[in-house]
Amino acid sequence: MPTTIAEKPSAEVPAGAALETLKITDSRTGKSYEIPIEHGTVKAIDLRQIKTGPEDFGLMTYDPAFMNTASCRSKITFIDGEKGILLYRGYPIDQLAEKCSYLQVAYLILYGELPTVTQLHEWTEHVRMHTFVHENVKRLMDGFRYDAHPMGIFVSTLAALSTFYPEAKNVLDADTRQKQVWRLIGKVPTIAAFAYRHSLGMPYVYPDNDLTYAENFLSMMFRVAESKYRPNRVLARALEVLFILHADHEQNCSTNAMRSIGSSQSDPYCSAAGAAAALYGPLHGGANEAVLRMLDEIGSKANVPAFVRDVKEGKGRLMGFGHRVYKNYDPRAKIIKRMADEVFAETEKNPKLEIALELERIALEDEYFVKRKLYPNVDFYSGLIYQAMKFPVDMFPVMFAIPRMSGWLAQWEEMLMSPEQKIARPRQMYLGAQRRNVPA
Repeated sequence: MPTTIAEKPSAEVPAGAALETLKITDSRTGKSYEIPIEHGTVKAIDLRQIKTGPEDFGLMTYDPAFMNTASCRSKITFIDGEKGILLYRGYPIDQLAEKCSYLQVAYLILYGELPTVTQLHEWTEHVRMHTFVHENVKRLMDGFRYDAHPMGIFVSTLAALSTFYPEAKNVLDADTRQKQVWRLIGKVPTIAAFAYRHSLGMPYVYPDNDLTYAENFLSMMFRVAESKYRPNRVLARALEVLFILHADHEQNCSTNAMRSIGSSQSDPYCSAAGAAAALYGPLHGGANEAVLRMLDEIGSKANVPAFVRDVKEGKGRLMGFGHRVYKNYDPRAKIIKRMADEVFAETEKNPKLEIALELERIALEDEYFVKRKLYPNVDFYSGLIYQAMKFPVDMFPVMFAIPRMSGWLAQWEEMLMSPEQKIARPRQMYLGAQRRNVPA
């Protein structure tokens, strides 16, 4: 296992230099330009040469929400939305979910290769050494209202860790960065569980490092008076799989926030707090909660056809279907659907599952949804499983943030090491008033 994360390399000409060009003729001036094409993209900065005169700033692209803009080069996660493919460092998500633990996958995402037995042991020990939090962190969390949302506590505590580890601001030092990686991956389950226990008014449960990463989290969440917490192996494995499925997902909203904040060379705790804040939103980490609300509104399997008709008539919204990237069945949703049977065999069957299955059946057969490529995404079933495992709805975005920390850190590291990286600073189209004077 690498003891440090690599130092920033010097800039170099990318392999496979551009051989193709895009020819552009500006109808305003009649001038023609050739813009290099590399990896299916053109550099936005190359468009700046297209001007109508010396005082013209140059052509810019306008792309709200980054619908068709590549903001970075990355070697971490690959998604083919049309084919429903998700790869971490080249490995298919279904193989990783079947054969690996979360810490193996976290190592893969961070370092590019699956760990050997020795590397996994060293990596696991480093993470375990950092599962405990400073006692002052507990006192900080005690200051929140008794009914504070766990995600609000989680976001705030992540940012506060910056004050406990001030050396973390030295982000260009490889040894320092590495130590923060161990700390963050080790501490986020503890912070998450403490936030939950605080919301219940229950005493905090300290980490038990004899347990696996997922088992330890379950112990900190649900242990009451047992001398030794013994997690259900099926549920612990289901949680491992859910963590693997959520470890990274390319340049999504929270990852973009992590990279953007990190581009100012902010320390990783503040960057991660910003990423977690982005995840807090109902369109991102709160999407599976919206699915449960929708299933509650439907009420029963018999009401599904009427609900589908309402959606088609614009009177309702089908939550948990469709995705910005996937135009096919989300590969993560397939894995979760299979896993649901194992979980419900150990827990009480969630009555919403019958509604969900019927809704999926009808939607996948209906031309309206098929034509629009609306397939179930990861949020459609994950909330049902979390609820069956006794996680309250308020904890859903926190459950998302725990595994995503490995992805955020890998993306942050990759951003810092890129020779092309500068502080993120988008342009704008200014449409406001021109210069005018304040009346006398």
